[in-house]
Amino acid sequence: MDFAAFWNAYEAIIKKARGGSLTVDDFAGTTMSITNPGTIGTVHSVPRLVQGQGLILGVGALDYPAEFHGASDETLARMAISKVVTLTSTYDHRVIQGAQSGDFLRRMNEYLLGADGFYDEIFASLRIPYEPIRWAKDFEFSKDEQINKTARIQQLIHAYRTFGHLMADVDPLEYKQRSHPDLDVVTHGLTLWDLDREFATGGFGGKTFMSLRKILGLLRDSYCRTVGVEYMYIEDREERQWIQNKVEVGAQKFAPEEHLRILHKLNGAEAFETFLQTKFVGQKRFSLEGGESVIPLLDAVLSSAADQGLVEVCIGMPHRGRLNVLANIAGKSHGQIFQEFQGHYAENQVQGSGDVKYHLGTEGVFTSHSGATTKIYLAANPSHLEAVNPVLEGIVRAKQDRLNIKNAYSVLPVLLHGDASFAGQGVNAEVLQMSQLAGYRTGGTIHIVVNNQVGFTTSPHASRTSTYSTDFAKIIQAPVFHVNGDDPEACVRIARLAFEYRQAFKKDVVIDMVCYRRRGHNEGDEPSFTQPLMYKMIDAKRSTRTLFIEALIGRGDISLDEADEVARDYQNQLEAVYAAVNNLHTESDPNFKAPVAPDAHEIITSISESLAREIAATQTAIPEGFNVHPKLLPQLAKRVESLNDDSIDWSTGEMLAFGSLLKEDRPIRLAGQDSRRGTFSNRHAVIIDKENGNEWTPLRALNSDENHFFVIDSLLSEYAAMGFEYGYSAEREDALVLWEGQFGDFANGAQTIIDEFISSALQKWGERSSLVLLLPHGYEGQGPDHSSARIERYLQLCAEQNMTVAQPSTPASYFHLLRWHALNPTRRPLIVFTPKSMLRLRAAASSLADFTSGHFRPVISDETVKNATRLIFCSGKIYHDLVAERAKTGETSTAIVRVELLYPLPIDEMIAEANKHPSANLLWVQDEPANQGPWSQVALRTSEQHGGRGFGARILRRVSRRATASPATGNHHLHEDEQKALMLEAFTR
Repeated sequence: MDFAAFWNAYEAIIKKARGGSLTVDDFAGTTMSITNPGTIGTVHSVPRLVQGQGLILGVGALDYPAEFHGASDETLARMAISKVVTLTSTYDHRVIQGAQSGDFLRRMNEYLLGADGFYDEIFASLRIPYEPIRWAKDFEFSKDEQINKTARIQQLIHAYRTFGHLMADVDPLEYKQRSHPDLDVVTHGLTLWDLDREFATGGFGGKTFMSLRKILGLLRDSYCRTVGVEYMYIEDREERQWIQNKVEVGAQKFAPEEHLRILHKLNGAEAFETFLQTKFVGQKRFSLEGGESVIPLLDAVLSSAADQGLVEVCIGMPHRGRLNVLANIAGKSHGQIFQEFQGHYAENQVQGSGDVKYHLGTEGVFTSHSGATTKIYLAANPSHLEAVNPVLEGIVRAKQDRLNIKNAYSVLPVLLHGDASFAGQGVNAEVLQMSQLAGYRTGGTIHIVVNNQVGFTTSPHASRTSTYSTDFAKIIQAPVFHVNGDDPEACVRIARLAFEYRQAFKKDVVIDMVCYRRRGHNEGDEPSFTQPLMYKMIDAKRSTRTLFIEALIGRGDISLDEADEVARDYQNQLEAVYAAVNNLHTESDPNFKAPVAPDAHEIITSISESLAREIAATQTAIPEGFNVHPKLLPQLAKRVESLNDDSIDWSTGEMLAFGSLLKEDRPIRLAGQDSRRGTFSNRHAVIIDKENGNEWTPLRALNSDENHFFVIDSLLSEYAAMGFEYGYSAEREDALVLWEGQFGDFANGAQTIIDEFISSALQKWGERSSLVLLLPHGYEGQGPDHSSARIERYLQLCAEQNMTVAQPSTPASYFHLLRWHALNPTRRPLIVFTPKSMLRLRAAASSLADFTSGHFRPVISDETVKNATRLIFCSGKIYHDLVAERAKTGETSTAIVRVELLYPLPIDEMIAEANKHPSANLLWVQDEPANQGPWSQVALRTSEQHGGRGFGARILRRVSRRATASPATGNHHLHEDEQKALMLEAFTR
């Protein structure tokens, strides 16, 4: 029997005795009695044995020795005078010998002084989350010693602030008695005799002096109860002081109406899961059971946001608990959710495949307890854990930029994570790193880790090296609050604190809500195969809601009547859910029409000559006193001159596209690795003063709103950086949003974003994006990692008009493509394979007339050759190589046609070009190996045998490098040989 069991048995006997219900059976087997005359003031007694007793233990009053009854508390503490108790043993010598009685009293004395871990066992049994203070002799108490101990008190306070979280009781499944040497008073040279001595605190707890007993009590209440706090690594003293002022005041008592709101939220969470479990048996839903406290936690965050006047709260989260959040926080109707369970979707909800119900998002309005409201947005997401995080941050930044309220950050991002994925997925580190960067800042994100202490079947010891799954949040000095999920009051308290911190410091903050997963990874999974001990504990646990009701009644915070009303409310919610499922009907907008993309020529993309010159003039309108690098001045001047000599290069063409869109009041955001200057020193969109580092962005002169044009050097990330821009573009319908890779080869670091969002979000979730990916691509002998943007991968993802893929061959074509895309009402992603060596290639330059007339042409004819015997279709840089080779050899019977648009493949235009040369052999020539580049998709889409539209009796044949596993050779000489062979075959086949 441990102490807790003994205590409960003891209290049960006392209750019977006071109620007069003791029976003979209660005395069976008893041979020892305890009498406590000390309760009425008796200091020493020798009680008399009655028949049948072997020993009676007399316990006297617990008080100070008589000679110190007149001493003050300060004197008693200074002199190390403690209370004493007299124990007497009256025994029957026929049963117990005198020596045994004496030894018994000796052992009692030793136990009371802490021998054999006596108090350790008691503390562990009662779940007291810290070590008992050990018996020790007092040090000599002097003025010098008091000064010395004051310093030790400061060390003790610092130790609790730093390591107190290690002893916090945050695990709802299993209590573990924890210890840490830095939290033991003995380590700091303090003893139990110091408990009632007062020491200077340095302002701790808002007081100048406190007794060690009170200091320890406040430290333990602040850092070692059901909340553990990590923050002492934060360098900013103001932040640390702010947290201390909030935490080191003890828990504030909740008002009755707050208790009831928490209880109502727990009711809703549990009722929802109970219904789904009984009505849709075996269907995957990734329930929140075991983590229901996240609902009142989120409710507290949103209530704070609404009460503080924030415009919107945007939530990104995984699939676990998503349906519960949709129903109980975001306000999605039960009926709509159940429609999705039964496979019924409104016609206008998705345009393609659709997705499982626990991936879908929603929008709504949240109302706080005070009646204040804020908009709520829950982002759709794939099963790829944490992938939605950068996307949501981009959505939030776009909303904030559209509001255009400087530094207001009135849209709050909230990200929910699982413990295993938060520790294991590298994109989290990328998202954290971007949190305070000017181009990505959103004013702080509240991260909530729903820590169910298992990842599918993998236990924490196998899924992370760190102590906590949240440890790497320290890289941005974000405070971390660990909270026991079975204490919903603590969850709500910490949610409010986290919100206040975000508002005060505009930084990220992390809540680690430790809970459990009542069922398996999904509802058809058997978790006890891999976590048998954990699930024995889980199966024996009552729900968080039940425990909370019991605690409230036990503390007297609510009455039995209120508890009964809560139970009725719980039942009514269940009945309302049942009623909702019987009134399902699929709703759709009868006026809904899916937008259709206009043809390229239907959108006017040309600009006037005067506008082109106005845009170019910004490049030389240097602000007074601004010092441009001397090597850069000629490049800026050439942009103006090139309009006169028909030598407009790629960067100037892009400048004209951006500038004209800005004049049309269309926002532009370009972000990427080294994008302000350009990887190839080509763009120079932002000029740096060579003397003082000031910045000048020439194109901003074209629009009075500086927030209309951002060119951002991103962090060295692809995954999070591209995800952010996707989210930004999905939200900012009016903006041209571009992400640029340093080289197109590196975009595969963001393959999850490409696969799960860019290529398929419209079909899965009805989510539109117009993100542009700029991917430098071209075979120039730079090796396998600086040659290919993997055209074939993007084309393989193309279907159902989901995106546009292009490889323009001139600055003018690029210009018209960007403007066509920006002005196109049918929003879809655009993948552009941009040049490297062509950036300054004279043969690839465009004239001013190419910009003041025309439009984007998916196919560009070769008007120099009539009735060719060989017709080459190609795309990108190789066109200029082929033209140069044709001129070099004097070839006159080969026509070279550029395919600027790779998806949707302009097959009608290609057929029309082939018909111009009815006797010509048809070739597709590409730089890329046979198994890469556009060829596979071009061949498929032009093959009548495979359902494409062909060229009649003629066959389109391929000319390329041989199929290889690597995109390109790393040997420059071999590259040259391959290039020569490619040109030879193109003109001889």
